[in-house]
Amino acid sequence: MPSSAHSSTGSSPWQDKLVEACQDFQIPAPVFQIVSDRRGGRTAWSSRVTVHGSVHNARYWYDGKNLNNAKEDAAEVAYTWLNGSNPSSPSTSKGGW
Repeated sequence: MPSSAHSSTGSSPWQDKLVEACQDFQIPAPVFQIVSDRRGGRTAWSSRVTVHGSVHNARYWYDGKNLNNAKEDAAEVAYTWLNGSNPSSPSTSKGGW
């Protein structure tokens, strides 16, 4: 049986991978934020996640019933970034700033 932490929100493999990667790198846990954009008579939803001082936006916008997909999208972007850099090194983690 799935853990109770995931039963109400569905599966979240990218979020789980991101949390584990942050633990491995010994950096603070990711912080997710849900964002919305009013589009005509509807609202589109997306997510962003802050990891080690860097903000990563989801690539797509979603219907309100799919907020976990928005968080998964942002988590995948952040996970890919995190594994392509060394967060313990400020010169690579904050590269172009």
